[in-house]
Amino acid sequence: MSLLVFLTSWLNLKPVWGTPMLSLLMFTVLSLVVVAQNSPISSDTPSEQQVRQASDEEVQAILHNEAKIMARLWSDDFIVTNPLNKFVTKQQVLGMVQSGFLVITSYERRIEYAHVYGDTVILAGSETVVWGGKMPNAGKTEQLRFTAVWMKQQGRFQEVARHANIVPQP
Repeated sequence: MSLLVFLTSWLNLKPVWGTPMLSLLMFTVLSLVVVAQNSPISSDTPSEQQVRQASDEEVQAILHNEAKIMARLWSDDFIVTNPLNKFVTKQQVLGMVQSGFLVITSYERRIEYAHVYGDTVILAGSETVVWGGKMPNAGKTEQLRFTAVWMKQQGRFQEVARHANIVPQP
């Protein structure tokens, strides 16, 4: 049974095969369904691509304790609510990295949401980390949820704010 016959019988309509308007309506509805099912969640704009690349670079910098790269990626007024439930600044985070307190030995970031608002890009998703260094949970693997705000400043995107929390395990 064709979809057109099914829909006309389901909607209790009399088939009017010769009516161009009905054919056009059915084509439009079916096209919208196909387009809606195949639409990506992200906009994949140049801004989004730049921020996704910077986010990947951030993960690598954290894994390799590269404070100089982190400093370049983060705005001078960067703030974080970290997984230890502390509100910290860029300088405090860099200090924790340089002192060996903040170490992550394995880091997987999954971006589940990206949205561009002009010169601002919001990323959100989940992360799996293995803590190291002098962290209270060193050696543990934990799941995190995160939200990151990136803004274009002086011609490039920098992260200005981040929130990450540990997902409680049942």
